[in-house]
Amino acid sequence: MLLHHCTWLEVEDRLKRSTGIIVPIGSTEQHGPNGLIGTDALCAEVVAQGVGETLDALVAPTIAVGMAQHHLGFPGSVTLRPSTLIAVVRDTVQSLARHGFDRIFFVNGHGGNIATVTAAFSEIYAERSLDSSGRNAPAVRCKLKNWFDGPAIGKLSKELYGDAEGSHATPSEVSLTQYAFPHSIKKARMSPDIAPSGLIYDSEDYRRRFADGRIGSNPMLSTPEAGKRIYDTAVAEVAETYRQFLGAA
Repeated sequence: MLLHHCTWLEVEDRLKRSTGIIVPIGSTEQHGPNGLIGTDALCAEVVAQGVGETLDALVAPTIAVGMAQHHLGFPGSVTLRPSTLIAVVRDTVQSLARHGFDRIFFVNGHGGNIATVTAAFSEIYAERSLDSSGRNAPAVRCKLKNWFDGPAIGKLSKELYGDAEGSHATPSEVSLTQYAFPHSIKKARMSPDIAPSGLIYDSEDYRRRFADGRIGSNPMLSTPEAGKRIYDTAVAEVAETYRQFLGAA
């Protein structure tokens, strides 16, 4: 069930049965010549909603802009500063916690978010620990799960694409968007087939080193059929992680 498709009365009733909620988080950034700019947010959203359907879990609106300053050399990319993203995550968690949600599970689609979102969790925990009021407030627990780095997804990506998976604008994530949004499939020629790999720093450095936006990948291998396999695998893997998170003492 989607939070933004509910009434407040429905949310209040659901809280009597479960205090967990899933929050998709991604990024709005270039994904090479044939990847959608919304890929990271769309993948997180699609997987999170699949988990919601599988487990009858509540899914919050997607945080679609993340920490992506290194992509700003490519038109259409949008970023938040790390400090801004920390504030967004903190305010989101505190808003949900105020209503009684105490298990808040972020499904992440962007590697660049990991450090900042983890720091946001630390800020949330520190604020509660340092509260001088002396109140014995219930604990809020947060977890970040990257849909793309579980063992089953890693095995499938290796089977499908081998060394052509790369680390950005990957055929796995592009295939997932092609499955989920078949009317938005883009075609493009790329050279070389597999993009070079390497480190990235600021946006100008990124654009200079990786002119078409890819890093180590060949997203020309992407297909909607592979995307369906990736979707099924990711939903099953993330659903099991969420189930364990809810049951943890």
